[in-house]
Amino acid sequence: MNVADALRAAAQCLRAGGGSRSPRLDAELLLAAGLGVDRVGLFRSPERELSAEEAERFAEFVRRREAFEPVAYICGWRTFRTIDLEVTAAVLIPRPATETLVDVALELLAEASQGTPEPLVLDVGTGSGCIALALAAENPFVHVVAVDVDDDALEVARRNAARLGLMGRVDILCSDLFGGLPEAQRFDLIVSNPPYIPAAEYALLEPNVRDYEPRLALYGGDDGLDVYRRLVPGAGARLRPGGCLAVEVGKGEAEGVRALFAATGTYGLARERPDLEGIPRVVFGRRAQADAGG
Repeated sequence: MNVADALRAAAQCLRAGGGSRSPRLDAELLLAAGLGVDRVGLFRSPERELSAEEAERFAEFVRRREAFEPVAYICGWRTFRTIDLEVTAAVLIPRPATETLVDVALELLAEASQGTPEPLVLDVGTGSGCIALALAAENPFVHVVAVDVDDDALEVARRNAARLGLMGRVDILCSDLFGGLPEAQRFDLIVSNPPYIPAAEYALLEPNVRDYEPRLALYGGDDGLDVYRRLVPGAGARLRPGGCLAVEVGKGEAEGVRALFAATGTYGLARERPDLEGIPRVVFGRRAQADAGG
């Protein structure tokens, strides 16, 4: 079987099985991963014959995809903005919507740099490290502390940071929100993509998400806001005066999260930023320059 035939057959299997919304693209990504080339390499040599070992590896990849396993987990990587990241079943697969949070964070850092040449950022619930590493890759002056409660996720983040050459500017630590951080440490910016899928929606998630991606990174409690109720008030005490908190939110949750910002009395008016689909995806607010007591 050559490359062209293998792709054609795999796409037909994935289309028939219903496990993929993009069977041809999935087939190309899986075959490229199995052969150790990029997709362009497939198109350069469509008549290349697969060895028996390559054919069996590709067939196993297709079987896994037919069982709804995400392509990113099968291939072992995912591109996020300017960087390629290792992903395993221990971490949430980075999504385009989260790029909106990085956009907002970079804008806030640009504002902070006017008074702070080397801003300090905290990424809460870092997972694969996608947010922390994207910020460090795109802003050469920032230093990021990235925390997570899951040891397996932290190991993935550390490998990503090491491979990208960013270990010197990204510290990766085990912490449940702020509990594992030095008491006196303060940040210019805190970012987070917390778990925000509410209970009713979690049960209805597609199998490739519900059955494979970590529940810890997805499930947000009855209304999806459990972590925000701890994160938003807790962040206020960890921000330097004038520092900002920016969080990703689920569809329909922006209003509720903005109310949590307002209830603390710590932040100014919280703002929203829509993602590319027009869904309010990021809520962010700035801590007052000084506490009410002066």
